[in-house]
Amino acid sequence: MNTVKRALKRLWCTIRRLSGDDAYERYVAHHAAHHPDAPPLSRETFFKQWQDDKWKGVKRCC
Repeated sequence: MNTVKRALKRLWCTIRRLSGDDAYERYVAHHAAHHPDAPPLSRETFFKQWQDDKWKGVKRCC
């Protein structure tokens, strides 16, 4: 049963990473490791910037 739980947890973590759902948690971990003297962005500010960066510019083929 433990193996099944670990496999499901790994699958869930993979789905979260692919969908971007864990982006803020990864950002906070990176920020704490590389910029410990500066406060991290709030969750709302982070996602606002993330969305702005994602949809900035022309997003079409022609």
